[in-house]
Amino acid sequence: MGRRTILLDGGMGRELQRMGAPFRQPEWSALALIEAPGYVRRAHDAFLDAGADIITSNSYALVPFHIGEERFAAQGGALASLAGRLARQAAGAKAGARVAGSLPPLFGSYRADLFDAARAADLLVPLVQGLAPHVDLWLAETQSAVAEVRAVRAALGADPKPLWLSFTLEDEAADAATHPRLRGGETVAQAIEAALALGAAALLFNCSQPEVMGPALAAARTAAAGTPLPLGVYANAFPPQPKDATANDGLDELRADLTPATYLDWARRWVDAGAAIVGGCCGIGPDHIRALAAALP
Repeated sequence: MGRRTILLDGGMGRELQRMGAPFRQPEWSALALIEAPGYVRRAHDAFLDAGADIITSNSYALVPFHIGEERFAAQGGALASLAGRLARQAAGAKAGARVAGSLPPLFGSYRADLFDAARAADLLVPLVQGLAPHVDLWLAETQSAVAEVRAVRAALGADPKPLWLSFTLEDEAADAATHPRLRGGETVAQAIEAALALGAAALLFNCSQPEVMGPALAAARTAAAGTPLPLGVYANAFPPQPKDATANDGLDELRADLTPATYLDWARRWVDAGAAIVGGCCGIGPDHIRALAAALP
């Protein structure tokens, strides 16, 4: 009998860095796409070989925050298309593999306070147009607030592909284990309400430490009770991030304790708590995904 848990890939940026691809701030994972796209294909292949069912396009850093306003205006759509093509080529080599089109936070990760609704469509439309021919589903990831995912839904228009929404959680708050919240301050229940209203095909939590994922799953299960909304988790390997953090605005250290074996322990808890989709975010590599693929139900 095959595995029931849908397995995502891990963190693209840190895998590119580990492989020796061009990698620096502020471009982050976009630099390899621009200068040496063969590394991106190799990273996708590594996650697929490890057992991932879904790989995510390397489009997370294709926003002005990372590549600059001028480069985004001139090349944003073309780079998104390249990211989509590379993922599709890799997925085509593995039967049943799917591609998720990454739609990132537009104005800096973790910073709901910087979100500019008036500019959102101008940044999302080139990404959507570039990725659309190559992806099987949309993944709006590391979203800090409901306003961000509403903008994504509007930019997708009538596109019929499934939309997965993935929110990042406060992981430094003293009460994070009892009152999980999005980094923008909204509750998990508000995230569920928005996901259902927007017709999302799944709701996930990502780019937060493993310790806060269980409480968020529990709150999500309660809020989504009686609905068929699948839930998922892909945590990062960062230490807890303060409220004023901006992900990728510097190179964070990775936790040494999150080995493939210990990450698997966390993943088992998430599956037991109702997660149907599991993977990894920043710092979670192919070896972690291989451990999940071998052991999750």
